[in-house]
Amino acid sequence: MSLITLGVVALDCPAPRELAAFYAAALDWRVTDDGGDGEWVEVAGPDGRTLAFQRVDEGYRPPQWPGQDVPQQLHLDFDVPRDRIDEAERKVTELGAKLVQHDEGVRNFRVYLDPVGHPFCLCFT
Repeated sequence: MSLITLGVVALDCPAPRELAAFYAAALDWRVTDDGGDGEWVEVAGPDGRTLAFQRVDEGYRPPQWPGQDVPQQLHLDFDVPRDRIDEAERKVTELGAKLVQHDEGVRNFRVYLDPVGHPFCLCFT
C-alpha cells in the first residue's frame, strides 16, 4: 500500500452548500459534512470517494473554458455508459450545468460547466 493516498478533491466556490447539493444530486451521493458554518461541505460517494467544496468569500473567478485567461486548474471526469449519455446530460443540465462542448459524434466525452463555472466532462464508457 502506498504511503500517500488521495483523500479528498476540494473545489473553491462562492456557495459550498449549493455546489455540494448539485454534485450530490448529479452523482447520487450524499452531503455528509457541513460543519455548520457552510465554509467547507463534503459529499461522500462509494469506496470512500469524497468531493469537498470550500468557500471563497471575495474575488472568486470561475475558470474560463476553453480559454486560459482564468485557467481551469483542474476538471472532473465522470464515466457514463454510452447508451445513457443523453439521460445523464438531461440530469446535469436540469440541475444547473451548462453544456459547452458536445461530442459531435467524434469524441468520447462532452464538456459542461457546473453552476459556478468549474468544467467537468461526462465520458462515455
